[in-house]
Amino acid sequence: MMSNITKPDSSRPTSEMAVDLFDSWLDPIETEVRARAREFIEEMIRGELDTILVRPRYERSKKASDEGSAGVTGHRHGSRTRSLTGTFGPIEIAVPRARLNAPDGKTTEWKSKALRAYQRRTLVADALIAGSYLAGTNTRRVRRALASLFGGAVGKDTVSRVWRKVKSDWDAWNARSLGEDGQKLLLAIKSMGGESTEAWRTVLDDLIKRGLRRPEFLIVDGAPGLDKAIAAVWDGVPVQRCTVHKHRNLLAHAPERLHDEIAADYTDMIYAATREEIETRRKAFIRKWRLKHRAVADSLEEAGDRLFTFTRLPPSQWRSARTTNAIERLHEELKRRIKTQTVLPSADTATMLFWALLASGQINMRKVDGWQTLATKTIDQPIDLAA
Repeated sequence: MMSNITKPDSSRPTSEMAVDLFDSWLDPIETEVRARAREFIEEMIRGELDTILVRPRYERSKKASDEGSAGVTGHRHGSRTRSLTGTFGPIEIAVPRARLNAPDGKTTEWKSKALRAYQRRTLVADALIAGSYLAGTNTRRVRRALASLFGGAVGKDTVSRVWRKVKSDWDAWNARSLGEDGQKLLLAIKSMGGESTEAWRTVLDDLIKRGLRRPEFLIVDGAPGLDKAIAAVWDGVPVQRCTVHKHRNLLAHAPERLHDEIAADYTDMIYAATREEIETRRKAFIRKWRLKHRAVADSLEEAGDRLFTFTRLPPSQWRSARTTNAIERLHEELKRRIKTQTVLPSADTATMLFWALLASGQINMRKVDGWQTLATKTIDQPIDLAA
């Protein structure tokens, strides 16, 4: 066996080898970008003010009677120094000041939209700090990990302040109105300590209180408590039983030697191309497994037509409507990150962490398959269960 590993030169001092190792890591591009960050930011903010006043610095404003004299009138009055930390490190910048004339004859202080009042870090910097924390790193490790990136400007207090901002946004998210606008969104994240009917009623009642209208279609995992809660508040809404959860139920009712055969028959049925094919294959599945292993057929029949409610929708939506996989994937992403925590968070912190991973873009939810046809009404007729 050949090896590409080269034995180090033991005659050279260790410190000398360490210096050589990092010699090639010096990045002239990164160094130059950081050096010019202040100049670029100041120019960007000056340009923003120039656009508002419709004139560059030191140029007299147009008279009101001049053609094309659009914009806001006002005057500059010096600058003030602001500290800003970004991926370029900590810098001091001169922010121009100006007074803008209002229609009522009064003046107001101009405020930059690029650099918000009291902002001390760029949004990307805050996202990096929060993202590192959310990925399962404690405050001390975040500070150490980002020290070189931010030029040592990120202390324990900074990390804590960023996290408090995340907490504030989380509280606002939990209280937001749920008047819908057609976009796919996560409605709620709750730690209820169980899945009883009472626990689910608490969740659903809160959603309704905040403006959630009666849904057109629901996908559930088959938990009895959720089924009862839904029946109490939204009786008659079409409900889809998750086909992946039912697949696991079927396998649990049979010896392992039959698992591959059950899975093949089940997949052929659930993923058939048309409603008619699904009905035909369901009947065949029931007939076969009543004779071969009755418990499997009984488990399938237990779900009734709710296992096939997705067939009432346009076929383009079937992939997303068959399962609760969108939520299951979010759960797996959260579990993966929690495992990296030095100290496991409390239940309340875990739910906030779940939300923040989504809010920060570390976990993304893709669009529903067939979203273009979401306005299409469901078919009223359930699938034929005769076997």
